[in-house]
This record gives sequence, structure tokens and C-alpha cells, in this order.
Amino acid sequence: MTRPTRPDTIPGSAAPWISLPRALGFLLKSPRLIGWSLLLILLTGMLTWLGYLEAIHLVDAWTAPFFQHPPEHGGWIGWVLGKGWIVARYLFLAISRITAFYLAFLVAYCCTSPGYVFLASATEKTYLGNRLSLETRPGLRTILIDLLEGCKIGLVGLLVTVVALIINFVPVAGQGLVFLLYAFYSALMFIDYPASNRHWSLGRKIAWIRQHKDRAIRLGLLPALISLIPILNILLMALFFPLFTVHTTLNFIAVEAGPQTPTRDLSSSNAAS
Repeated sequence: MTRPTRPDTIPGSAAPWISLPRALGFLLKSPRLIGWSLLLILLTGMLTWLGYLEAIHLVDAWTAPFFQHPPEHGGWIGWVLGKGWIVARYLFLAISRITAFYLAFLVAYCCTSPGYVFLASATEKTYLGNRLSLETRPGLRTILIDLLEGCKIGLVGLLVTVVALIINFVPVAGQGLVFLLYAFYSALMFIDYPASNRHWSLGRKIAWIRQHKDRAIRLGLLPALISLIPILNILLMALFFPLFTVHTTLNFIAVEAGPQTPTRDLSSSNAAS
């Protein structure tokens, strides 16, 4: 068990703020949370890689007739078409690989949603001293509901991506707005896990983000920054997903449980295992 302490607070907010380093210390003190996190990292990585390979196999099979043989024309027209075919081939390979990796990760995210909901539940139970604000019974129905909620968040992610592409064309302010959009969406992704333990609807989760905008932007800031790193963003997100889940869950508890929440030292003492 952990010992009481006085956590950091956000100016203007009565709810305590738990920083990412403190959340990391809390995670590392619990063998149960570490074990579940490693399992989720392995499962997410495996599903992403398998989905990526399958997607690339299908894309290559569909486009093979076009990219196997360059256009046959003589003269300068043939030269232009040949160079254009090479450029189009490499652009297609790059875009198709990145898109396949992103979609594979999105599918893996949806499939592993019940696992991350369980991680959020274990985090809350550990933090509150082997009790939950709302007890839930694991079962097939609960897993299916978690999968459905994960798919909803995934669809929202696709919508956010489309909107971000459009906003990105706005000069100067567009890029800033896109970053804010991704930051709030990142917060929504991780809020989904502890909120699902309370059987919240998607609308209520979005309402929580609106009500606690300052906290949400702080929770989604680092995940949004990672999402901007080309290619490596998927790998880094899969690696840090459990930590971000624990971090968000702890701050979600601080808001929802209110003043009666037992505050605990997250770095200097052992968490319940």
C-alpha cells in the first residue's frame, strides 16, 4: 500500500494533478500493472504487425499488374511516362505503407480496448486501496461493450484525421488547430478506458473533455506530439500506451472521486500489487 501525501494541484482547480513522472513511478511500483502493461504492449505490437503485413499483401496483390511493367512508349513521351511511372511507384509504396501501418494500429487499438479498460480498472483499484468507485464484473458482455466503445473511438479518430487534413490547408493557424484537435482526441482515447468502467456513453466522455479542457489538453499534449513523428509515431504510441492509460486514469479518478479520494505517494512507496 502507498502512504498519504499531498499531490501537485492545477491552479484554479480543486482536483489534484498527477504528473507523468509520478504516474510512471506508480506504475513501476506495481508488479501487476507492469505485467499487464507488458502484455498489452506485446499484443498491440503483434496485432499491428500482422495487420500491416496482411494489408500490404492485399494492396500489392491488387496493384501488381500496374507496377510490375513500366509503360512502353518511345521518344521523349516514353521517357516522361517512364520517369512519372517510377515516381508514382515510389510515392504509392510510401503512402500505402504508412496508411497500412496506421490502419493496422487502429484495428489493434480497437481489439485491445478491453485490455486497456482492465488496466485502467486495475490502476484505479490499486490507487484506491483494492476498491473501485464502481465495481464491474468481467464477462463476455462487458468485453463486447468495451470492443464497441473502442471501435467508436476509432471511428472518431478517422473523422478527426479527415477534419485535420482539411484544416491543415488554413494558412498559419491551420497547423496549430490541427495540433489542438489531436491533443483533445488523444485525451479522449485515454479517458475512454476509465470512463468505460462507469459505462459512460461516447457523448458523456466528450462532455468530460469539454468540461475539463485544461486537464484534457495536458493529458493529450505528449501523445499528440508523438503522433506528429512520421512512421515512428505508431511504434512509440504502442510502447507508451499503458503509461498514458495509467496517467490519465489517475487524473480521471482525482476529478471523479472528488475530495474523498485517498491521495497517495506515487513515487516513493510501493503500490499495491
